[in-house]
Amino acid sequence: MEVWLPCKRGKLPLCWEVSRMLLGLNCGRAIDNIALPESAKAVSSERNFDLKAFCFHADKELLRAPRIVRVGLIQNSMALPTTASFLDQKRAIYQKLKPIIEAAGASGVNILCLQEVWMMPFAFCTREKRWCEFVEPVDGESTQFLQDFALKYNMVIISPILERDINHGETIWNTAVIIGNHGNIIGKHRKNHIPRVGDFNESTYYVEGNTGHPVFETVLERSLLIYVMGEIVFNPSATVGEFSEPMWPIEGILLSISFIVTIHFCFKDFSLLNLDSASEMIMICRTLACNAAIANSYFVGSINRVGTETFPNPFTSAPDASCTPSLSRNRDGLLITDMDLNLCRQLKDKWGSRMTAWYELYAELLAHYLKPDFEPQVISDPLLHKKSL
Repeated sequence: MEVWLPCKRGKLPLCWEVSRMLLGLNCGRAIDNIALPESAKAVSSERNFDLKAFCFHADKELLRAPRIVRVGLIQNSMALPTTASFLDQKRAIYQKLKPIIEAAGASGVNILCLQEVWMMPFAFCTREKRWCEFVEPVDGESTQFLQDFALKYNMVIISPILERDINHGETIWNTAVIIGNHGNIIGKHRKNHIPRVGDFNESTYYVEGNTGHPVFETVLERSLLIYVMGEIVFNPSATVGEFSEPMWPIEGILLSISFIVTIHFCFKDFSLLNLDSASEMIMICRTLACNAAIANSYFVGSINRVGTETFPNPFTSAPDASCTPSLSRNRDGLLITDMDLNLCRQLKDKWGSRMTAWYELYAELLAHYLKPDFEPQVISDPLLHKKSL
């Protein structure tokens, strides 16, 4: 939208209406930009990565103080060609990410999330087993690299890696490691749904996770209690051109389905999108990915990878359907967003959706569906098979 409608909000009626429909209004007004330290902006300019920052407000309450969390999302391309030695590739990606993470820390980010398997090329479509050399244990090299930043900047870091489970036969998992703001490992979550579509079959490397649907509880400064993936859901993922790019925003919708059970991770399913251009795609992505935030009254941080493919890129969505603009489609970047978590409860109270969610009905239907003797409820027209007079 910034490309096709290069005007400031409020200057032109058409621009304002398009922006309102695509990005929504937060508490009745356009999303505010927030100022960042000059040091962070200088690093962004020097290292040539995109840097944007926005703020989601909540209505002022009489009995609760604002509960503001600053969240950062990082997207990046690989630092070296995939033909380079694996050791050089790992070292290069660390060096590439270091200034971006430093910029996040200098900007006061409380929770930082990296892209899916950030520590290696996204090579799963190749089915070549040599890429398994990048796999590491939860407390491996990439986690140790990030632990120093977490401790230095008092920052929780979500690190999606390929995990090698040493204690269980070196099984491989697609895992998000949660690093606490003291540099400790809080826990991990293994990806629940694995695509198996044609040649793109991630189960060549790993299968569905077995860690359930955890919500990670952590305390930041000012005794602010944060439920990572409870009030804030992070959705690191990767899409490939026309194959799954149109499906990526649907993940935001399906997050709301899985969160009924407790929480999410990376669903891909059907798409009803029929797009004429990439510009339409990125606009619809921003709109559709808000669905999970709306349905569950939480914030969603959506991340994608940049590279030779054309991907939709990081943005955040709020429970009131407002959404930040996304980062560049082809540059490394850091998106920073202030979120007042009070907005989550305010929207729950406003819509009352928990009262009409029909959880008991869905539980009964699913239990019936899982029985071997299940038969769908089909009611036929009694005249359907009668011969016409």
